[in-house]
Amino acid sequence: MQSMLPGAPWLLAHKSMLNVNQPQKISLYGVDYVMWKDKAGAIQALPNACPHMGAMLSEGWCDVQKDGMSTVVCPFHALPFDAEGCTVLPGGKKTLPQLNPLSLIIQGDFIWSYGGYEPKIPIPTVLNEIANLYSFIGHTADRRIETDLLSLLLNMHDYNHQNGTHRELFRITDIEFHQFIDRGHQSDAFYDMPTAPYSLMEKLRKPDLCLLPATIKAHLENHFPSLVIFHGEMPLGKAAQCHIFVPEAENRTRTYILLFGQAKHAIFKLLGGTYLKFGKVVVDQDADILGKIYPGTPQKIKLNNEVGMDWVRRNFESFPDIVAPNLSRLS
Repeated sequence: MQSMLPGAPWLLAHKSMLNVNQPQKISLYGVDYVMWKDKAGAIQALPNACPHMGAMLSEGWCDVQKDGMSTVVCPFHALPFDAEGCTVLPGGKKTLPQLNPLSLIIQGDFIWSYGGYEPKIPIPTVLNEIANLYSFIGHTADRRIETDLLSLLLNMHDYNHQNGTHRELFRITDIEFHQFIDRGHQSDAFYDMPTAPYSLMEKLRKPDLCLLPATIKAHLENHFPSLVIFHGEMPLGKAAQCHIFVPEAENRTRTYILLFGQAKHAIFKLLGGTYLKFGKVVVDQDADILGKIYPGTPQKIKLNNEVGMDWVRRNFESFPDIVAPNLSRLS
């Protein structure tokens, strides 16, 4: 369990990811839950196994009550469960709570949870700040990767893998690392990635490629362990691409992207779908390479600029304590 960092806050979803009165399965710390949203926007979550015969409540449906709130209904025997985990048996008798609700912390459109553990570090406030300054564009790349949390975080903070893992899309030719600023559980990395140009014919076949810059200027704002924000600035506007991580089980980690934008030109809003596509490609490529690694292989070679990976390992080993912070350095 320690490998999933109990006591850390996890962003389970953005409200836009839940359809009204449609149950959805989520997982955290090896437990499956059913989450649903009623018409008023209230969010509920219960363990996903019906206490009668174990059917998945997420495969059922929602019934709207007279007060407008919803119950989730078991697909096996149509038993309805309310937000407290109570059901009504045939004949109209309401039971005591049969399921223990998952404790949720709702901040605006963000749905956080500590998974029933005592909080050890606070919820980062940066997403609330971004939501106040930027427009929400959408979400993408919501997928479960068969890997442990540490391996996925190391991949995300590996500033040398861009010209390998992401070569096919971005054609990155080099990594020009500038600075890593260490603030304990928060850090910032700054680096540039020159790219090889696409031909005119390639751009005519895929016009979206025209949006890729000749040099990708990266500023990654990192909040251990659940959040990495890629800040990008383009002629048409600014973007905050937020990568989210959730430990579903010891060897299964969920990740997804929330994209926010600040337009300098009206056309920027029309390009949101394209930027979401680029984000999905990045996540798919990361998931693909993680499936092609031999676990437990001794690392006999160390590359330059592995400071982000060192930051992850240090925080992982010392969690929830902060050891030797403020190791800011240039490349």
